[in-house]
Order: sequence, then structure tokens, then C-alpha cells
Amino acid sequence: MTNRFSETYQRFALQAAVLAWGALVVFWAFYIADYYLLPSEVAESGGPLARYFSFDPSTDSISTLVGVNAAVFGIVITVVSIIVQLSAERYTGVARMFLRDRLNIYVAAYYVVTCVASVWLSAASHSDYVPRITLLVLLCMTMGGLIITMPYFGYVFWFLEPRTLIAHIRQEAIKRAEDGAKEDDQGQCFEAQAKTLFALEELTDIANNSISGKDKIIASAAVDALKDFAIDYVKLKPQASKTWYSIGPEIRQNPDFVAMDAESLHDLEQRRTWIEWKVMRQYLSIYNEALGSMRDITYVIAIDTRYIGEAAADADDQELIGLVYRFMNSYLRSTLNARDVRTAYNVLNQYRKLVESMLHKGQHKAALEGVRHMKYYGLIGFEMDLSFITETVAYDSSAIAQIANEVASPAERDILAEFLELDRPPFVRGQEKALMGVRKAQVKLAAFYISTNQLDRARAIADDMHDEPQERLSKIRRQLENVESKDFWEIIDRGRNFEYMPPAQRESLATFFGWLGTQADVGAGPA
Repeated sequence: MTNRFSETYQRFALQAAVLAWGALVVFWAFYIADYYLLPSEVAESGGPLARYFSFDPSTDSISTLVGVNAAVFGIVITVVSIIVQLSAERYTGVARMFLRDRLNIYVAAYYVVTCVASVWLSAASHSDYVPRITLLVLLCMTMGGLIITMPYFGYVFWFLEPRTLIAHIRQEAIKRAEDGAKEDDQGQCFEAQAKTLFALEELTDIANNSISGKDKIIASAAVDALKDFAIDYVKLKPQASKTWYSIGPEIRQNPDFVAMDAESLHDLEQRRTWIEWKVMRQYLSIYNEALGSMRDITYVIAIDTRYIGEAAADADDQELIGLVYRFMNSYLRSTLNARDVRTAYNVLNQYRKLVESMLHKGQHKAALEGVRHMKYYGLIGFEMDLSFITETVAYDSSAIAQIANEVASPAERDILAEFLELDRPPFVRGQEKALMGVRKAQVKLAAFYISTNQLDRARAIADDMHDEPQERLSKIRRQLENVESKDFWEIIDRGRNFEYMPPAQRESLATFFGWLGTQADVGAGPA
């Protein structure tokens, strides 16, 4: 985003330079044409430049110059004030950010200096004397004020765009955190903490206001800004002082911290995760606001939380990994309480990707913990009669177990054991679909083991299913064998049909069901 600001400043300077040269070329081209084509009746010497700069003190051009500068400054102040006020009504902190921006300060100072200097010039001119150098300088400054008016208006509109404001807030937050993390003085460190949290809450306000206004683009940008801040912060944590991890008095009065008991606050200090906790606490607030009204934002929050978890895995920050799991679990709890199956389906997709990334990054213990959490919410979905949630967890756990096998994870057998526990609750009438989904996911994994010649693992799954009725097993076999396309017949975020298996894996079904004594249904139609 810093490059974007640099490009904007360069564009502003280029536009002003082009307008300045354009104005000078137009004036001097016609002035020189007048000088030579329509010469004055009075004899002159020295050429057009000398003629132009021989200012006449009897004219009122200097007072006109003062009026022009004051009028232009008044127009700029009026237009900018209206635009800033309109933005401030929607987004908090706009006026403060606007007045702290360097370019805004420089432009306002330029107009003030030009106006004041013009007033002094008007008093310095006499009937027999014109301060020509001063007049020439003020003339150039007036020209500059007129020229930068249009580029500056363009800059103001750009600056007040929601995405630009969000970028400003994020940059300010990470700057405050970086300065505070390196600070050993307790007072200054606590002040930086408070300013960092204030910036994060501004981003949350923008997201919530955008959700209320059904502005998905701005809400997504605010959510992504929180993620970018968290990832940048994870990178600077090793450089932070011990004082930075102490929760200051202003933070303790923050609404997200004031209700916490002393032990919980102490745990945040010891785990050095209070600022990440704040970020994801904002996520949970936005998630609950968007749940049911703007599902796309809940998906973005789940994705960004996964990115934070992956950054924590890269940094080997075990406490942050655990915190990410806790908030992913909170998303699922809120979603299940709302009985929003579609959102839970997409959040579980990100949960699965998070666990898979833990396996690829060597965080095997964390991956096992993630599988246990997923299994828990799969069972909760079963108890709430949300069978599709249980089925989704089953297929995701199957995919994780396969990845664990491919990367030779030391937690593979424990992951497989957790997966096989998913069908343990008593399935009553009306919940046959959930059991079918779990069993099909287990059969898929067994077929993978057989296709890769890992028969001991496949037989462990067969032993787990040896009490299944043959009617159910035949139905599972028929449905799995008839799925030949990986694409689901509807548009889904996952992109792949749950029941699809590559040809080699699908051919292994015969071996697996042969162990269970299940025969293929000859001439059976599609599922």
C-alpha cells in the first residue's frame, strides 16, 4: 500500500507540472505573438520579457492578485470541508486522519502563505515604486495555487475513498504497534497500545457500518486490513520488548477487556497474544454482525483467520495457533446456533485447509488438535439434527487423514483414530443420511489406502465397519462407484464433489467391499 501512496504523490506532482507548463506555454506563445505582430506605438527595447516585467505601479493588478489568492483559498477550504464532513459522518476518525496527512498540510500551508504574502505585497506597493522581484515571486505562487487546485481535488477524493481510509488506518495501526513494541518506557508503550487498539476498532466500525449498508466491497476491505495487520504484527513480535506484552491500564478499560477476569488477562500477557486476541475478537464481532445478513463476509473472515493461523505456524507461535483454533471454533458455534448450514459448510472448508497447512508446515500436534475440534462440532451437528454438518466434517477429516499419510505425519494414526470415532453416537431413525455420509468418507479413505498398497490401514477401517448391514454397504458401494465426475452439478466453493475418487482409487472399492462380503449390484442405475 505504501507504493500506492507514492504513486499518488507522483501523479499529483506530474499533473501539477503538466498544467503549469501548459499555462506558461499558452500565455507566452500568445504574448510573444502580440508583441511582434501587434507592436506597441511606444518605442520599446529589450524584447518581450523586458516589456512584460516593466510593471506599471498605476494599475490595480496587485490588489487583484490578493483577491484571487483569497478567493481560491476560500473555494478550496469550502469544497474540502464539505467532502470531509460527509465522509466523517460515515466513518469515524476521518477528520483526524485528513488533518494529519502530509500533503493536506502542505497544500493548506501553501495557500495560507500565498494569501498572507499577497496582503503584505499590496501594502508594499507605492505609486512610484513596485517591488518587482516580490511581485514576480507572488505571481508564480498564485499561479501555483491555481494550478494545483484540480489535482488537489482529485487527491482529496482519492484520500477519502473508503479503501484508502482503510489503508491509512491499517498503516497507522502497524506503525503504532511497531513503535510501541520497541519501546521500553512503560508510559509511552501503554500509550502506543491504546492508539493501536483504537485503530483496530476503527476498522471494525467501518466493517460493521458497511455490513449495515450492504456494502460488501468495503466490509471485505476492512476485514482484510485486520488480517494484514495481524500478519505484519506476527513478523515484528520477536523484536518486541517485554513491556509491550504487559496489558496497560487503558487497555484494561477497553470494552473487549474490561469484562475479562484477572486470570484471563494474566494468561493473555503470559501467552503474548493480547493484540491478536483483540484482532480476532473484532473478527468475531463482525462475524456475528454478518451472520445471516451478509454471508460473504463470514467466508472472508474464516479465510483471513486461516491466513493468520498459517502465519503463526510459519513463526512457530503455538499460543497463537491455539488462539486461532479457539476463534474458528467460536465461528462454528455461532453458526450452528443460527442453524446456518451453508455458512458452516464454508467455514469448515477453511478449517480443513488450516489443518492441512499445519501438516505441510510440520505442526503435526496442532493438526491433530484441529481434527479433534472438527470432530466435536461434527458430533454437535449430529445432536442438533444438522446431518449435513456431520457429513461435511466426515469428508474433511477423510481428506486430512489422506494428507497426513502423504506427508508421513507422526500424528497420522491418531488422526485416523479420531476420524473413525465420528460414527460412534447412536444414529436414530431420520439420521441415516448422516451415517451414510460418514461411512462413505471412511470408505473413500480406505480406497486410497488400498490404491497406495497400505492394506493394514484399510483393514482397520474395514474392521470398524464389520457390523454394518449389507443393505447399507451395498448402497454406499453403488453410490460411490457411480460418481465419475469431480464437478458437482451446482456451483460450490469447494469445487469438487464429496464422493468423487480418481479412477485408481475407485477401482479399489471392489477389494474393500470384498473384505466385507458385499457384492456389486449388477445393472444398478445411477445414485
